[in-house]
Amino acid sequence: MALLLYRLGKFSYRHRWLVISLWLAVMVAVGGAATAFHGTLSNNFQIPGTETQQMADKLKTELPSSSGGSASVVFEANDAQFSQAGKDAVSAALTKLETLPDVQGTVDPFATQAQLETAATDLAAGKEQSAAGKAQLETAAAEIAAGKAQLDAAEQQMAAAGMPAAAIEARLGQQKAALAEGQAKLDAGTKELEAGEAKLALGARQLEASQGLRFVSEDGKAAIAQVQFKTSINGLNPEVRQEVQDIVKEVSAANVTALPSKEISEDISELFGTAELIGIAVAALVLIIMLGTLIAAGLPLLMAVVGVAVGVGGTFALSGAVDMSSISPMLALMLGLAVGIDYSLFIVNRHRGQLLSGMDPEESVALATGTSGNAVLFAGLTVIIALAALVVPGLPFLAVMGLSAAATVAVAVVVALTLTPAVLSLIGRKLISKRAWAKAERHNAAPGHETEDRAKDEYRSSHGWGGIVTKHPWLALLAGVVLLGVVALPASQLRLALPDASSEPVASQAFKAYDVTKRSFGEGMTGPIIVVGDLPEGLSEAEAQAAQFDVADILRETENVTAAVPLALSEDRRTAVFQVIPNEGPASASTVQVVSELRAEKGQIKDTTGVSIGLTGQTAGNVDVSTKLGDALPPYLAIVVGLSLILLLLVFRSIWVPLLATGGFLLSLAAAFGAVVAVYQWGWLGAIFGVENPGAVLSFLPIILIGVLFGLAMDYQVFIASGMRESYMHGESAKRAVRSGFSHAAAVVTAAAIIMVSVFSGFIFSHLNMVRPLGFAMAFGVLIDAFVVRMTIVPAVMYLLGEKAWWLPRWLDRILPDVDVEGAKLRKPAAAVPGPVSEPEEAAAR
Repeated sequence: MALLLYRLGKFSYRHRWLVISLWLAVMVAVGGAATAFHGTLSNNFQIPGTETQQMADKLKTELPSSSGGSASVVFEANDAQFSQAGKDAVSAALTKLETLPDVQGTVDPFATQAQLETAATDLAAGKEQSAAGKAQLETAAAEIAAGKAQLDAAEQQMAAAGMPAAAIEARLGQQKAALAEGQAKLDAGTKELEAGEAKLALGARQLEASQGLRFVSEDGKAAIAQVQFKTSINGLNPEVRQEVQDIVKEVSAANVTALPSKEISEDISELFGTAELIGIAVAALVLIIMLGTLIAAGLPLLMAVVGVAVGVGGTFALSGAVDMSSISPMLALMLGLAVGIDYSLFIVNRHRGQLLSGMDPEESVALATGTSGNAVLFAGLTVIIALAALVVPGLPFLAVMGLSAAATVAVAVVVALTLTPAVLSLIGRKLISKRAWAKAERHNAAPGHETEDRAKDEYRSSHGWGGIVTKHPWLALLAGVVLLGVVALPASQLRLALPDASSEPVASQAFKAYDVTKRSFGEGMTGPIIVVGDLPEGLSEAEAQAAQFDVADILRETENVTAAVPLALSEDRRTAVFQVIPNEGPASASTVQVVSELRAEKGQIKDTTGVSIGLTGQTAGNVDVSTKLGDALPPYLAIVVGLSLILLLLVFRSIWVPLLATGGFLLSLAAAFGAVVAVYQWGWLGAIFGVENPGAVLSFLPIILIGVLFGLAMDYQVFIASGMRESYMHGESAKRAVRSGFSHAAAVVTAAAIIMVSVFSGFIFSHLNMVRPLGFAMAFGVLIDAFVVRMTIVPAVMYLLGEKAWWLPRWLDRILPDVDVEGAKLRKPAAAVPGPVSEPEEAAAR
């Protein structure tokens, strides 16, 4: 592989304009495709085949008016209470919303609250009227009974007197007819009374079901309106969201503040914010300090930008054909920038050092591509494997996320191996400052400088950080493991959920809407649970309504449920919709338990009422996603670790090095989880990281962190351990190779880690709240993995193992292909190889 990459580097150097032109053409093509075919990003995390999705599909078919997404708008009076003008302005705004093509309908809070408040009065009046009617019917029944008794007595007297039946009928027929008519009216009145009482009973049950449910706060200062859309919330275009916000904010003229919920107000159309740019600026500063010139520092940045432009641009081009979450291009952007800078940096730094030692520029670029480029290739493969394996859990949004990020990393690898050599060919000597050139030329001209260089290397390897670690390997190992173990302790309390408005910044419109809703109506109103009922066939309207209330009664008895209200019934009376209001918000542990208990009650409800139920809606869907992601973690981790162990076995031809790499990753992962829990779930250091409302951790953070951190951890493992193996393969003892290999790789790995941490840290303060904990997790994970695991624990263990570190069973050594990651074949002297001298061998002999 090293020989192939050597030739690729030389080809790119000699044909620089061809390579650059090809990449420009690719960028233009991808940019055009992204512009022409890009779609709308969403935060749709539904999983096909789950109960949530099945119930949503059922509503689309059988009750379309209730199938779309819904969101709320909270109106708050700036005065003590709503004025009539304020109420009219709210009603007018909601009426105007109903004219939008994407809006199915709205619920006016004032009209609905008025109905709720008059329901009790109307019910009492109805009961009084029913009682009065019943009394009248009882009086009429008594009168009819008395009349019938008198008529019977008269008929008996006449019969006893010997009157013929015809004469009796002639005399009493009119009275009998009147009595029959009275009885018919009594029967009709009784039937009407029974129907009225049945209606009153349903009304009483409706009133009971509505207890605890309000649309205007008790102090009259806040009102909450529901907006029903024709499509899912995640399918709304940003223009529609903005139009809804503009309309509801027209109430400000009536001294009312409108606060749309997060579902309406969140903006996921922008990728970059100020914080991300600051992170890249820090990375640029590190590059300048390390490489010494603006040109050299700008080269890795330029390569990263090209890789991101192609990778993220391709992702956007596919967003019109694939349902894509907003975090997919963000993840691709984060990784593309980080690995794009690092991969090019490794090659540029190797080339720079070789130039300063006097190597021919063309040969230096080819050799850097064949050695450092080889490490870049295999490091990139580990990242790609880890990300591509996100398809394994079977979650569509996660698969898209992983594949888009993997493709962007793949592009970054190809850019580093082809475009970087081509641009280095153009830059030539400008890569290094004149001062550095003069110093290097004086040094190279000095007699015996090779001996002096070896002495410096020896001193640096024994007195630097690697020397300290290897002088006290047991202390370094123990300190590193204890430190990571302590940081990892909070990970045992990890709780997963998809974020709701409670985790948004306090100053955001989404949080303000959440806060007013919580204070005025209860936190549960921010995340209602939708229950869909399948009623038996052939029910009358009254029977169907009774069945609805029977189900609602059982739902309402569930612990931590505030209210359970029937919302809608299909025309065929087969499908009913209920709204369950939990005590707390959608991401709380109690609401997750409510969802679980409601599903556990399916059997009881079916046996008691004959109605089959299922849950849907955003709250239940989020719980499903979090559960599915949690279940997918162990098999995903096993697959990623297994595949990467095989790859590392090929790269290092050792049993212990891959096992050490994987064990160190598990320590880093646990510590990263612990830090995330401490900061984002417990709120430690929240003021520093902008965590104003700690809560559950983003549900797909763990599985993404596993993939990304494992890949990046293996990056540093490859760069550090390949340096050790290179020294070992060139004749140094195993323990000395640990020191010298670490010394050669430490500076560039340190710079690369700082760059990656800087890029990820920029996303800790992203304008997209969902991205923040992901940025923190990756930044902290890379920080501890690079400096505690790869630069402390790994060299300590490698030093302790000595020769055993490179042990490989002979049978396995024979069957494994030699990928030559350290580029040993490029350094064989020409005399050692009989026959014609190859390009790299000839170059090495110069």
